[in-house]
Order: sequence, then structure tokens, then C-alpha cells
Amino acid sequence: MFEGKTWWITGASSGIGAALAESLSAAGARIILSGRNEEGLRAAAARCTTPTLLLPFEATDYARIPAIAASAWEWAAREKGGAIGGLVNNAGISQRSFAIDTVFEVYQRIIGVDLLGPIALTQAVLPRMVRAGGGHIVAISSIAGIVGAPLRSAYSAAKHGLIGYHDSVRAETDHLGIRVLVVSPGSVRTNVSKNALDASAQVRGFSDANVDNGMAPEAAAVQIVDALRAGKREIVVADGWEAGIARLRRADPDALFDQMAKLVVSGYARQYLKDAGGTAA
Repeated sequence: MFEGKTWWITGASSGIGAALAESLSAAGARIILSGRNEEGLRAAAARCTTPTLLLPFEATDYARIPAIAASAWEWAAREKGGAIGGLVNNAGISQRSFAIDTVFEVYQRIIGVDLLGPIALTQAVLPRMVRAGGGHIVAISSIAGIVGAPLRSAYSAAKHGLIGYHDSVRAETDHLGIRVLVVSPGSVRTNVSKNALDASAQVRGFSDANVDNGMAPEAAAVQIVDALRAGKREIVVADGWEAGIARLRRADPDALFDQMAKLVVSGYARQYLKDAGGTAA
């Protein structure tokens, strides 16, 4: 699964992507690292112990993605005749704003990066992977892809869509040797909150306490690699109340809807934005 295989990770310059690159490399995989931050990609590659390729690109540059995928496949083929055995769709940006205040550009940008970008890349890789006899596709969604939480309407829309797309791909290609794992992390210590967009589509520039106190990216990577080894198709990487609301979405959705609405009525979401220096509608 990993030894001598090539794994391609997007959003690999930091956070879960960088931690996964290091973990998969330690397991013997050759690594292709993609993202926009070339300095971060180089730093992540330096922590890998197997051959690596840095392949930076913008997730929304859809026209270039087929050529980029061809370059990745050619590199994998040169490395002892291998193919791309795994693709990790990890790149993404988040949001912190009420829907009623949010400009449409936020939805365009987040859905473009978090949903259409992974779809474009998977569509470019999938036929080659099937012809090569199979492989693994990993989608890094979010608890927000299971639960529509306040202040994350664009992010939840994209991450819900990411789950739906990959679930369909799993159903259509399982018999062709494609194994799909959907991962829904909760709060992980990454730059996701710092890089989130506010209501006016500006990068907020600072993090949240729950993210800063969240799970270490390395711990999340261990859970993902273990799930791949175990052949799992869906995992939640979260503790405490975040894991609880993911379970509640399936067990008692009405109770969850009430709980999320109460967060807003109680003033929690407004206070959250106020404390963060944002606007509270």
C-alpha cells in the first residue's frame, strides 16, 4: 500500500498535509507535494525520507490540472516504473462569518478551492489510476462536512459536497480497485482558522482558541494512515463534543439542528465574532 508506491498530497505545505507526507514517507512511499506555498512545500519535503517531487499549483487553475496530473504521473513512472498509488485531496480554505453578512465571492472562492479543485484533480487522476489497476483516494473533509455549523455556511457547503462526490466515486469504482477514504477532522492545530475568509472575503489573519488547542496534525495523520491500513471508508478524526455532534447528525438530526440553532440564539456565535474582532449581525 505504501512501500515503493507514489502518494500525491495537496495542501502539503503545512498542517495535516505536511504531517501525512512525513508519515507516508516513513512508511516507504514516494511523495508528491502540492500547494501554493513553495517554501512550505520545501520544508515538508525536507522531513521526508523517500524521493519527493514538489509540484506547486493553484487549486482553481482547472485548465492546467490535466497537464499537472500528467507531469505527476510521469514522475511516478520514472521512479522505478511506479504509478500514483494514492491521492490525498487535502487543500482547502475555511470561513468565519454569518451567511447573512457574507458576500458571494466567499462562496465562489471556498467552493472553488475546497470542492471543484479536488474534483478537477480526481477526474484527471482517476482514469489513469483505474488503468494502472487501482489505488487509493483520500478526501479530507471536516466535521463541518457532516454538521452545518454557524459561521461556516460556505465551508460546510463545500465539505458536504466533497463527501458526496467521493461517496459516489467509491460506489462507481470499488469494483475497479479504487479504495476511497473520507476523513472528517475536527479541530486540528493548523492554519485553517488563521487563513479563513471573513464576510468580505478577506483573510482574517488570526486563529481560534479551539483550533490552537486542537489535535496535533501528527496525531491526525496517524489515525488516517491507520484507517488506510485497516481498509476503512470513512472516519471522524475528532474528540469530545466535535465527535459527539458528528454522531448526533446521524442518530438524531432534529436534536442537532436544535443544538446548532441554540448556539446562535444564546449569543455564542455573535460573541465569537465580537471576540475575534469581526462583525456580529
